[in-house]
Amino acid sequence: MRPHIPTMFEHLDMLEWQLCRRLGRYNLYRPWLFTLRLASGLGDWPAWVALIAALPLLHPEAGWQYLLQYSLTALIAIGVYRLLKTRLCRERPFITFVGNVSRQAPARDRYSFPSGHSMHAVMFLTLTSSHLPWLAPWLVPLVILIALSRVGLGLHYASDVLAGGLIGLLFAWGSLALAG
Repeated sequence: MRPHIPTMFEHLDMLEWQLCRRLGRYNLYRPWLFTLRLASGLGDWPAWVALIAALPLLHPEAGWQYLLQYSLTALIAIGVYRLLKTRLCRERPFITFVGNVSRQAPARDRYSFPSGHSMHAVMFLTLTSSHLPWLAPWLVPLVILIALSRVGLGLHYASDVLAGGLIGLLFAWGSLALAG
C-alpha cells in the first residue's frame, strides 16, 4: 500500500523537479560532484559530532554545558524530524522523476521532507554562532554546501532543504531560549 502524499507536495514536486534536474547537470564536473558528496557526507554526522566533541576545548568555561545542550537539542530534533518524515511521506526527486533526476549519492530512506542534513546544519550553525561567534564564518560555507548538496545530488527538493533549515533554526532558537 502506497502512503498518501499530500496534494501540496504533488504541486511542489512539479514546480521543483526542473531545478533538481538543472542542478544535477553540474554533476558532470567531477570536482563539483566530489565537493557535493563530501559536504553531504560531512553533514550526515561527522561535522556535528566533531563540533560537539570539541566544545569543551573551544569554550573551556561552558563547553560541557554546551555539549549537553547541543546533544539534547539534536536528539529532540531527530525525534520530531523522524515523525514528520514518516507522516508526510514526500518521495525523493530521483524516485518521483525516474530518468529526469539522477541520484548521485545513497539515500537512507524513501522520503525527502524535510531535509535532516539542512535541519542539523542550520541548527548547529545557529547554536555555535550564539556561543562561539568566531567559528560562524567557518561554518557558513559548510552549511551552504550541505544544503546545495542535498538538491544537487538528487536527494531533496529545494523546499525540503528550506523547511529543514527553518526547523533547525526554530530548534536552535528554542534551545537558546530555554538555556537562557
